[in-house]
Amino acid sequence: MVIVFVLVALLVLGVLAAANRYLWQRLFRDTTRGPGPVRRAGAAVVAGGWVLAVAALVAERAGAPFALQRALAWPGFLWLALSIYLLLAVLAGEAVRPLLHRLAGRRAHRSRPDPTPRPTARPHPAAVPGHPSGTAGPAHAPDRPALTAPAGPPGRRDLPEAAAATAGSTGAAGAAEASGDARAAGAGPEAGPVAVPAAAAPSRRLFVSRAVAGTAAAVAVGTVGYGTYGVLRGPRVKRITVPLARLPRAAHGFRITVVSDIHLGPILGRDFAQRVVDTVNATSPDLIAVVGDLVDGSVKDLGPAAAPLAQLRARHGAYFVTGNHEYFSGAEQWVEQVRRLGLHPLQNARTEMPFFDLAGVNDLQGASEGQGPDFARALDGRDTARACVLLAHQPVQIHESVRHGVDLQLSGHTHGGQLWPGNLLAAAANPTVAGLERYGDTQLYVTRGAGAWGPPTRVGAPSDVTVVQLASLQA
Repeated sequence: MVIVFVLVALLVLGVLAAANRYLWQRLFRDTTRGPGPVRRAGAAVVAGGWVLAVAALVAERAGAPFALQRALAWPGFLWLALSIYLLLAVLAGEAVRPLLHRLAGRRAHRSRPDPTPRPTARPHPAAVPGHPSGTAGPAHAPDRPALTAPAGPPGRRDLPEAAAATAGSTGAAGAAEASGDARAAGAGPEAGPVAVPAAAAPSRRLFVSRAVAGTAAAVAVGTVGYGTYGVLRGPRVKRITVPLARLPRAAHGFRITVVSDIHLGPILGRDFAQRVVDTVNATSPDLIAVVGDLVDGSVKDLGPAAAPLAQLRARHGAYFVTGNHEYFSGAEQWVEQVRRLGLHPLQNARTEMPFFDLAGVNDLQGASEGQGPDFARALDGRDTARACVLLAHQPVQIHESVRHGVDLQLSGHTHGGQLWPGNLLAAAANPTVAGLERYGDTQLYVTRGAGAWGPPTRVGAPSDVTVVQLASLQA
């Protein structure tokens, strides 16, 4: 098992190293003429970004001083998001690179003058000094010296030398272009010297590389910038109606506002928590369900950031279940902290609401501390004629819910993938990534969550607070 883990780790490191070398080559090596400060700066940016990213992850999990966590989190986590979209944009650029080469070549060809030599008028033999008047023909023409190109003024070179000089600065392709430009200008065996600028313009290949790299960088920065703005402005409200067969007519229209994955931590702090609370309260809920991953850090560091949760208001109260990140942050302390803030923790427990049962189970990660989910404890002995709504952080817990006759499970955890194409990975690990789906007689709703983990960025998976309105089939 250890050998397999080591091999997988080496494979992952190898893939990351290859991907980042490719990124450096396309963004810095291929856009410069040769070794120099730009290439060295590029290597420092790529390598330094990953050093900061790894340091941010380690500092968070190791419980480093909170000030250090905050200093590392912004640059480190943003580099994670930026490197993903730089790589995707550069890979997309490979598809258009050949087309750009052809277009650039056609444009250069059209801009060259017509290389066809034009005939020149020759003087009449009588006008040639020393030629007998009225006499023509090669027999009477004076001997002509062999035609040679003049040496030309200092600082100019003949065509072969110019092409060689260009090859020394821009490579074989540059020499070929220089020779072609000279011929297009009318240089031939009788054209004499050709002047070539000392600082030749960038070659076609260099121009295309710069165009692709510049576009890729602009797209990546714009994508990450907009995705970060979407997180920091706070979640948007999403509404969905869920019919339940066992829900009585009197409960028709009951509103449960579901919020998950707030992820208060080194980046998202008290101001963000206040925005989430204001959004939740604005929905005028009958009940609030906080389904895990509230924090990434200790009560000592994040207690003040979580304080706005005390302002949550609902007619039937606010309830909380743990997520996997609570067990990385001191779950027992956080359960007590949310209780002090006025929330009701459901640790493998249930409570009877006026029209249905509300239950909650611990997250799967709690098993590492002997506090894993216990469906039997939460659900056994209840009145099966009543509808049951279960709070469980991870969607994979749906199979246990089906076995215990739950009507509706409310979950989070996936973030909807958070960073496209992360939704593909999330789909491989979860039965439902986002939205409402049915499993037998049980329905599962998964919210994308209010915050973000790692990079404070979302692409293709906007954050949300969801109002689940229950509908009675008896109404």
